[in-house]
Amino acid sequence: MSLRISGNRLLQTPKGEVSRPTLSRVREAVFNIWQAEVEDCRWLDLCTGSGSMGAEALCHGAASVTGIEKSPKAIPVIEQNWAKVAKDSQETRLLRGNVMTRLPQLAGEQFELIYFDPPYASNLYEKVLPLIVSHQLLSPEGELAVEHGSRNKLQLPEGLVLRRCKTYGSSAVSFCYSESSGS
Repeated sequence: MSLRISGNRLLQTPKGEVSRPTLSRVREAVFNIWQAEVEDCRWLDLCTGSGSMGAEALCHGAASVTGIEKSPKAIPVIEQNWAKVAKDSQETRLLRGNVMTRLPQLAGEQFELIYFDPPYASNLYEKVLPLIVSHQLLSPEGELAVEHGSRNKLQLPEGLVLRRCKTYGSSAVSFCYSESSGS
């Protein structure tokens, strides 16, 4: 299967049920909300899937995109998609493996924009969100978008504050900021 992103660019998706690409209307909405923040940002894409969100960030001028993905079938697709849209001045880095074990390896780095889209039925929300806070991965001026099922209320750990939640059919995106930023 393939999907289209900004500029009518065609991306591939992993074969089978390996990933659930972010719906085009959700992707468009996130980038409309973040349009002023994406250029020159450091973007972190957790549970990268097809890499469409990171590719879109690159198309919108992100300085760097870092992703974490565990599916061996998805890895070459993500690398191909990002290579297709990245400019020479943009850095891409894909960490292979479980988000729980790979995320702590990013300690000491900060990202202005973080997109987290795990399988909706997973228990990753309760485990990963506290790691983002404890490793201070979200920059003080940054924002975290968490995609989840619209019927599920997202429980935020101490240190994250909900700014807004947008619903798109069966999907919802909760936008959060770091409590320490005071935004």
